[in-house]
Amino acid sequence: MSADVCIVGAGSSGIAAGQVLTRRGIAFDCFELGSQVGGNWRYRNDNGISAAYRSLHINTSRRLMEFAARPMPDDLPDFPSHAQIAAYFDEVVDHFGFRDRIRFRTEVLRVEPDGDRWAVTVRARDGGPERTTSYGAVLVANGHHWDPRWPEPEHPGVDAFTGEQLHAHAYDTPDVLADRRVLVVGIGNSAADIAVEASRIADATLLSMRRSAHVIPKYVLGRPMDEIQALVTARVPVPVALQRLGATAILRVVQGRMSDYGLATPDHRLLEAHPTISSELLGRIGHGDIAVRPGIERFTGGRAVRFVDGTQDEVDLVVWCTGYRIRFPFLDRSVIDPADNHVPLYHRVVPPDRPGLFFVGLLQPIGAVMPLAEAQAEWIADLLQGRARLPSRDAMRRTIADEEARMARRYLASKRHTIQVDHYAYLRLLARERAGKPGGATRLLAPLRRVGGALLGGRS
Repeated sequence: MSADVCIVGAGSSGIAAGQVLTRRGIAFDCFELGSQVGGNWRYRNDNGISAAYRSLHINTSRRLMEFAARPMPDDLPDFPSHAQIAAYFDEVVDHFGFRDRIRFRTEVLRVEPDGDRWAVTVRARDGGPERTTSYGAVLVANGHHWDPRWPEPEHPGVDAFTGEQLHAHAYDTPDVLADRRVLVVGIGNSAADIAVEASRIADATLLSMRRSAHVIPKYVLGRPMDEIQALVTARVPVPVALQRLGATAILRVVQGRMSDYGLATPDHRLLEAHPTISSELLGRIGHGDIAVRPGIERFTGGRAVRFVDGTQDEVDLVVWCTGYRIRFPFLDRSVIDPADNHVPLYHRVVPPDRPGLFFVGLLQPIGAVMPLAEAQAEWIADLLQGRARLPSRDAMRRTIADEEARMARRYLASKRHTIQVDHYAYLRLLARERAGKPGGATRLLAPLRRVGGALLGGRS
């Protein structure tokens, strides 16, 4: 089929879009920098920008991460490894039969407005000429966890630090941690994983954070914690205050307060920022295998680091777990400017002033992106097939302002929360956008019912 739609990237969001468009009979070309699908879930991906490390497992249970159109096999564990997730992506692509639509080892150089269409210029990674093709629509699915963000501004004295520095994005195997004094900076999921690994083989492990966080175990009462919460919130809208009350009560009984482990009391309530998912971190801190430190004040020469409370330590390796920048190297900033990780989009998909340009997976929920990317792709397919229409540009801008103001009230002000959505509220929002389309709301809400059925003892 002749394609009039282009997908940039064959990671989790590109695969979400590809399987939806294939099922809907919409031809597309997909361009992928690497030689395989999977993006960040492909360990040692030859695209050169994957962030997967050898011990990586998902931190959202598989029932809340899978595609509605192709659930994960029931024999997978609750929290599969990166290898199992990559194999699942391969199976999805082959099941729906769109591998031949993906142009592997092909870099997208430019996506430019061309009248009411889009000119997409690509080049094979092994060389050759540039090639430009015109498309009616472009779906941007290049991900937002690939361009490491280092501390800004730099900590005083860091240039004179004589130890080694590493961003979490470049972390691969724990060998680099062995027999060294390791300082992990951050309190997100990667920081927790790396600190736990270091605590087993390093001479000393320090965990530094500017602000504390709520640490949530993967399992509660023998079930994944996120599935227990989803049992109610996925089926009916539940006010955030009630969600917080229930989750806080469960965590208080199961593991107590953060201060019980030597962590500072978080300066925000549960669900006002991304929690850290780890079943091991608090135990390793409680055992004394990880020493907690506040934020860094400065590097004082050699391998010495001084913290804001006046304490000082000698370290051999600093692992910066400081997040990522949102970037679209193929889009000129006159088209989309992601300054400070802020990208204003209608329902996190549509730039009001750029008809035919869509973004898939450019959001951050407490939970998995994959089912949300799938839901976005279903809505985009409706728009492409004329089964749905967008409101006026002014109306979209007003909605964007309202949505961003609501998220600003809901979450801490942070570059991590600029693309935030509430998982189930967002699924319902897209279902309403598709209301009246055959199977629209039913398909989008299918994973929610699937989780409920599994928790209640039915078939998963």
